[in-house]
Amino acid sequence: MPALVSFRRHGEYIATAGQPQPQHFPVLARAGYAAIINLATEASSNWLRDEPQICAELGLPYHHLPVTWTRPTPEDFDAFVALLDQYKHQKLFVHCALNMRVSTFMFLHRVLNLGETVEAASQDLHRVWTPDETWQRFIDDMLQRRLSS
Repeated sequence: MPALVSFRRHGEYIATAGQPQPQHFPVLARAGYAAIINLATEASSNWLRDEPQICAELGLPYHHLPVTWTRPTPEDFDAFVALLDQYKHQKLFVHCALNMRVSTFMFLHRVLNLGETVEAASQDLHRVWTPDETWQRFIDDMLQRRLSS
């Protein structure tokens, strides 16, 4: 079985990665994940059209929160956090195409909601990628907006 792209663990309950292959989902179900959250869009090059059906057959709740690569929004992030809250203290597997969207949202969640420092949270982010101009602007805007309110 191929490895999950950019697999990361975030504490006891959350794991993230790029797009899983069909053979990964039974392994995730056996590992006790309570739900799958997908931030990729159908425009992603490795989009798995059958993912909702695969998850349903395994009894894994599937949540699709498509985040447009060129236009992430505060509403996207809020919907993401709401799902994390819904599954608090349960194992979640969160993915997008290459773990770039997810690693950015996890960075923001850790800083804005869990009180971690930018320096600590950015280590995991930068193990996956260095945000491009669009995503760095989104990060900066979110930090400014949330930290100044």
